[in-house]
Amino acid sequence: MIAPAVSPDGRAVVFMLSIRGREVEGAIARDALEEHFWLPRSANAARTLKTFENGRNRIVAVAQRKLLARPDERLSLTANDFVARKRPLAGGDSRVEDGVERT
Repeated sequence: MIAPAVSPDGRAVVFMLSIRGREVEGAIARDALEEHFWLPRSANAARTLKTFENGRNRIVAVAQRKLLARPDERLSLTANDFVARKRPLAGGDSRVEDGVERT
């Protein structure tokens, strides 16, 4: 398995994801790490990779869902992929996925 790496322009972390027997290259935008994983804007490459590793489980879960929904597209995660979305509950109530709001 190839270790995650900061892209040459520093704007993403590139990683490999194994899903359904195939290896897929993915990337998560630096701004997503800053906005949803508390990466400081001034962080160097080592800190960026540490932040990725700390959030790896959530990042991989979102990447897998996106890849299953759009298998023919390049796997590129942005801050929008981590925004909580409301889903209806039984009885017409709603809740926020990945968040706390529940009604």
